[in-house]
Amino acid sequence: MFDFLTSEKGSLRVERKNLELEPQEVIVDSFARKNLEEGFLQERKLEVPISKTALRVFFGAFLLMLLVFFSKTLSLQAFSGTDYRELARKNVARETFLTPDRGIILDQNLVSLVVNLPSFDFVCDKRDMPFSNLEKESILKHASQLLNQDFSALKKEFDENPNPLMLLKENLSHESLVLLNVREKDFPGCQIFENKKREYVKGDMFAHLLGYTAKINRSELGGLEGYSPVDQIGKDGVEKAYEKVLRGKPGKFVVQKDAQGRTIAESLEQTGESGQSVVLWLDSKLQETLVKALQNVFSQTGAKKAAAVALDPRTGGVLALVSLPSFDNNMFSEGLSFQDWEKLSNNPSKPLFNRAIAGLGYPTGSVIKPFVGMAALEENVIQDTTSLFAPYEICVDNQYTKEKECFRDWKFHGQSDIKRAIAESVNTFFYIIGGGHEQFRGLGATRILEYLRLFGWGSKTDIDLPGEGKGVLPEINKNWRLGDTYHLSIGQGPFAVTPLQVATATAAIANRGKLLQPQVVKSIQGGESFNSTLVRENFLDPENIEVIRQGMRQTVTRGSATGWLDDLPVKAAAKTGTAQTGKVTPDGKDYLYSWITAFAPFDNPEIVLVVVVEDVKEGNVAALPVAREAFQYYFSK
Repeated sequence: MFDFLTSEKGSLRVERKNLELEPQEVIVDSFARKNLEEGFLQERKLEVPISKTALRVFFGAFLLMLLVFFSKTLSLQAFSGTDYRELARKNVARETFLTPDRGIILDQNLVSLVVNLPSFDFVCDKRDMPFSNLEKESILKHASQLLNQDFSALKKEFDENPNPLMLLKENLSHESLVLLNVREKDFPGCQIFENKKREYVKGDMFAHLLGYTAKINRSELGGLEGYSPVDQIGKDGVEKAYEKVLRGKPGKFVVQKDAQGRTIAESLEQTGESGQSVVLWLDSKLQETLVKALQNVFSQTGAKKAAAVALDPRTGGVLALVSLPSFDNNMFSEGLSFQDWEKLSNNPSKPLFNRAIAGLGYPTGSVIKPFVGMAALEENVIQDTTSLFAPYEICVDNQYTKEKECFRDWKFHGQSDIKRAIAESVNTFFYIIGGGHEQFRGLGATRILEYLRLFGWGSKTDIDLPGEGKGVLPEINKNWRLGDTYHLSIGQGPFAVTPLQVATATAAIANRGKLLQPQVVKSIQGGESFNSTLVRENFLDPENIEVIRQGMRQTVTRGSATGWLDDLPVKAAAKTGTAQTGKVTPDGKDYLYSWITAFAPFDNPEIVLVVVVEDVKEGNVAALPVAREAFQYYFSK
């Protein structure tokens, strides 16, 4: 039953059926008495209802919190669940990729150019190191002292690298290996990792062709699967282009650990497969011959930079590829210090730059003339019997100054046909067929460029090496003048091509009309063989090709290569050239690019050779003796 509150003069009394008094009633009784005395009891109620607005706000906040909670739960379980489960698994499972033996690189005669040697690295796993940052720092400090490493750089890499595995030192010396084994307990979470490193046979002889391997860097590691911080990866040359083939398939070893970091199980989850070896088209003895011949030229002329490319015109196979100065690629596989890297990369001679295939290339000088002559024959500007008077100089009106501008030959030649013009490098003949003169209408710059592009100039050859450049051809605009066409016709002016581009174009003349893609790798052992890739054929009249070939043969028999290539064991054909560098000797002579492009035997060519030597003082012969030595070796095997 309910109790009732009544009042009598100055007193407050509760009437109830039972005599039991509950604690809260004491408070209510006091409150009621006070209000009764003040006359408010009849007007006030002890309970005040909550407003509808407050209820709505409270209910809305509750729903919002519920929605946020639900969304986060959904995100963790449905979207991030796999990631978190994987993280949790990795907290107790340590995956180690077992680096497979890397494939070997061999030349065409199966001569090994690189071998794998055992090496040892010192690696720390952050997950197994002490939790305390101070303890980790102490380990790093002791390691830096023992390994003669810079502590600041080591700690910076340790702090910034998100990978749990940290490579502290690669290619440990025998002394470091012994010390680390003795003091193993001083480095909890760290261990010595057995690895392999590359050793290149005669490293600087083949550096630009083979490239090199080095430790994988952080950005590469983030974008590749199956690699660990201790792995070597191809960085340049064949090593980079055929990384997947040479590397093989790594194994995977998993160690299960409990919450205290104790090993509870070990298993081999994936068996590794050794990398496949690759066989190159390279004739390593030819490469060595070219390098030594160029070094002899350097000592005789004072030049210091050069490039050479040899191709098989039947297949496009690269028989040799030389760039000087070179570098020892073993420096990278052994672990290049920052100081050594700075010294190498800042060397003004740029030994890392592959002059044979990279960059813009060089102005060709007169080695362009067979291709300009081919264009003139194809476009019926001349015939093989056309004879033009080639004066010592040709003078034309300059469209801007309105004055005479003269273009000279290197000597007077007189009447010349296309064969003699190629053999003796008659500049004024090519001025006339290239740009025209008086009543003779020449090709014009646009058609010259059209044929150069057909021969592959101005675009990459797609050789199977990284870092290829495409050269640069001139842009014909409103400021182009006749003199510019004259310069283009003899390989001067604002354009450049790589030695490789000259070699592939010459191969198309040597093999009578097939432009082939150059190929470094001949086959993968136990796998694929690479057939020649045809870029273009039937784009030239065979009769016109033969005229140009005869002109290049005449270069050897009674032209600019006579005395150098005319007493070889086989018949050869060639075109020599020099191009201006823009630099002058103290006594006023020009520094030149010295070129030769040649092929042999003449009837059934087996080799195309291109050589360019930089900064040759005017009057010196540089490229011809190199070609001579290379052909003498090649045809006396």
